[in-house]
Amino acid sequence: MSARRKDRELALCGLYAYEFSKNPIKQVKKDLLIFKNEIQDISSFVNKLLDLTIKHFSEFDELIKVKALNWDFERIAIMDKLILRLAVCELLYFPEIPPKVSIDEAIEISKKYSTEKSGKFVNGILDSILTELRQSKRLKKKGRGLKNGKISKTELL
Repeated sequence: MSARRKDRELALCGLYAYEFSKNPIKQVKKDLLIFKNEIQDISSFVNKLLDLTIKHFSEFDELIKVKALNWDFERIAIMDKLILRLAVCELLYFPEIPPKVSIDEAIEISKKYSTEKSGKFVNGILDSILTELRQSKRLKKKGRGLKNGKISKTELL
């Protein structure tokens, strides 16, 4: 398992703890260190992912609600919501991470931590959100696998 996957899973644990405890994020991060006693510190990636996801919860939830038309938002599995929020955060606020990577990681994590059908659900919602973000020119990506903010041909394979 990649270090980034572990970081994403740790961020998911942090969001889950935050969602149910409503403790300040600083406390949640301290609790994560105790919970994951093999790590010395939370990576900058996890810190940024947690902070931005929490800061933009309502923005991400609106994007998800629009794409989950046949679903009552309150009845979506909590883990699916948290995974979707993390992935949307990566799509919008991590320009160096290709969208395909964010979506694939969310699918794999949902298969591990959520319901049997979560992978397909998460994939469908994120694909739809990605299309909307591209059409509205809100997707700002750069770096490896990307050219001028657009997905390279190899990225689509």
